[in-house]
Amino acid sequence: MRTETGGRAEEFQQLRPLLFSVSYRILGSVAEAEDAVQETWLRFEAAGAEPRSLKAYLSAAVTRISIDVLRSARVRREEYTGPWFPEPLLADPYQDPERAAELADSVSVAALLLLERLSPLERAVFVLREVFDFGFPEVAEAVGRSEAACRQLAARARRHMADGRPRYEADRKEREELAARFFDALSEGDVGGLRELLAGDVSLVGDGGGKAPQLARAVSGADPVARLLAAVFPRLARLDLVLDRCEVNGGPGAVLRDEEGRVLQTMALDVADGRIQDVRFVLNPDKLRHLGPVADVWAVHRRFRKLPR
Repeated sequence: MRTETGGRAEEFQQLRPLLFSVSYRILGSVAEAEDAVQETWLRFEAAGAEPRSLKAYLSAAVTRISIDVLRSARVRREEYTGPWFPEPLLADPYQDPERAAELADSVSVAALLLLERLSPLERAVFVLREVFDFGFPEVAEAVGRSEAACRQLAARARRHMADGRPRYEADRKEREELAARFFDALSEGDVGGLRELLAGDVSLVGDGGGKAPQLARAVSGADPVARLLAAVFPRLARLDLVLDRCEVNGGPGAVLRDEEGRVLQTMALDVADGRIQDVRFVLNPDKLRHLGPVADVWAVHRRFRKLPR
């Protein structure tokens, strides 16, 4: 026989993937989203509430917590050293086969960076309404605003998001084929092969947060980016580093690991108009710990610099 507490915990666990996915899209941080979900459980347990719709009740709670966290996090992000990227997410726990592609797009690095342009309320309304299809009454309850105000917030958020999206986004099959060719050329150090896959104005940027070696500035242009990648990655293989291909934030990417399987960095590719538009690296160890043991990136960097060219 289940106890009341056990039953409540089981019901909460069933909704945990949704709660995490909502919070992650609002915050762009795995660690902060996990903390927000845990705080939601603690408040739910302490309140002893028996809501009519548990999904709506818990989603509202995790949204309000996430909004508060985001407001304080924005100050830290403004003081962040170098470019700021969301913490890489290798697998979204919320699974909806009918909307898999749409949900994957909403968690892409490009989409999350667009969401950074929105106010916390706009971001929360957009995530609940446009990504997870919550009704406006539920959205209004979650953010503490009227339905009319939420409709205005949603409209503004949609305009901001639409303004930043590429004209044409590749479908999943096209992205996978392009990524396969990219990683083959990368492993071979094939400058020409890389160049033909990159957009003319492609940008390569790294997020080290001042805690990992990184480029002084973004590298732009197909030829400079192709030459840099072709020069670096074959040499990394000589250090027994492994580029483990996987999905990163719903799109093509990879995790670079050392010889013991520890994480060094992630790479995410943004594909549109039949070319790779952006190559983004996350090297900040604080943003990689949720992926497993993290390698000493500075030690690897020193070994890399000693390699003969």
